[in-house]
Amino acid sequence: MAKIEIKNLYKDYDSSGNNTVHAVKNASLTVNDGEVVVIIGPSGSGKSTLLRTINKLESVTSGHIYIDGVDITDPKTDIRKIREEVGMVFQSYNLFPHLTVLDNVTIGPRRVRNMGKREAEKLGMELLDRVGLAEKAKAHPNMLSGGQQQRVAIARALAMQPKAMLFDEPTSALDPEMIKEVLDVMLSLAKDGMTMLLVTHEMGFARAAADKVIFMDAGEIIEEGSPEELFTNPKNERTKSFLDHIL
Repeated sequence: MAKIEIKNLYKDYDSSGNNTVHAVKNASLTVNDGEVVVIIGPSGSGKSTLLRTINKLESVTSGHIYIDGVDITDPKTDIRKIREEVGMVFQSYNLFPHLTVLDNVTIGPRRVRNMGKREAEKLGMELLDRVGLAEKAKAHPNMLSGGQQQRVAIARALAMQPKAMLFDEPTSALDPEMIKEVLDVMLSLAKDGMTMLLVTHEMGFARAAADKVIFMDAGEIIEEGSPEELFTNPKNERTKSFLDHIL
């Protein structure tokens, strides 16, 4: 079953001089239950914009987005409930600086899902252990490295027990030596069957974890295929050119 389905999506912006910028043009993609789909492409190609439409951080100009068969572009859809089911991890960690690591992880389930403190903290500690940070539970974010903060952000998203996870270039703000610790957590999620859609420049992760890789350029989905197909035998000349520059 399709967990996330995007059909004929357009996202336009009005730029200065009343010129329309087509950030996303006629994009269609499917993420099946338990599938890992990676979106790659040059900067400004519409990757992050497309990702952000899935939980309506960006409105759509036209087209449809379905999550578990529910059309989130329908004005009658309660987007708050959808956001409870789809976790998102951003480039920046967005942790609450005044809260401890454990409180950052548990605030969502306690306030949104009305989970009791003891149950939430048990879940929070399990998730912090999963991302290798159980010993940092009582620390504050400013006491952590960037990679550690991003792993806390992943634990926080997982604490809502989402049906799918979105990642918007989660390692782009990290120093090179911190990237692996975040990718290792994401790889473990993929191996455990978490449905994931992510934008990344980490081609090694795409090769290792993705079921499907999508290449975007100038707002359009140019090509998609398995990592083996897309990285070793791309069919589109624009895809070939992009990969020649980065691989």
